[in-house]
Amino acid sequence: MSAGHHPARRPWFALGAIALLFGGCSSRDQSDLQAFVAEVQSRQGGRIEPLPVMKPSERYLYQSAEAARRDPFEAYYQVKRASPAERQVSNAQRRFLQEIQTHNPEELENFELDSLRMVGTLQNLGSLWGIVLDGDGTVHRVTTGSYMGRNYGKVTRIAEERVEVREIVGDGQGGWDERPASLALLTK
Repeated sequence: MSAGHHPARRPWFALGAIALLFGGCSSRDQSDLQAFVAEVQSRQGGRIEPLPVMKPSERYLYQSAEAARRDPFEAYYQVKRASPAERQVSNAQRRFLQEIQTHNPEELENFELDSLRMVGTLQNLGSLWGIVLDGDGTVHRVTTGSYMGRNYGKVTRIAEERVEVREIVGDGQGGWDERPASLALLTK
């Protein structure tokens, strides 16, 4: 170590050099800034329109007991649907309702059927499984009897090129209908 250089002085020397460097970059002349501020302050201000006067609304107390007026919280138009006792419930309707109420919900029922993609199959001990990719990118395996899609889609058949599904959809009159659907193998 030389006599003129001490390790504890190096950080102070660096800080001093930086302070001199930044000190030389600034100017004390602020005449252009003062001229701009004076020019902005000398401008004449604009006129602000007053806020419009709001007329207070008339208070009204609704009396639902009056016979001539209907209750605003009841639907204006109601579709009268026949109860199961009023219409003949077919065996198929009973079967659909029983399946909807008793099946165990599965993870793939959280996705629309058209957002699911079949990406392959897997065979294990004679059973063929379908490999399905959900909308979030997670891979699932399904077998005959698995459920997928939001319309109670039940897997009815798995083939190398497709997964066939039977969905239960509302018929618009309080009943249920079957609808076939399928997921084709995704090809690149």
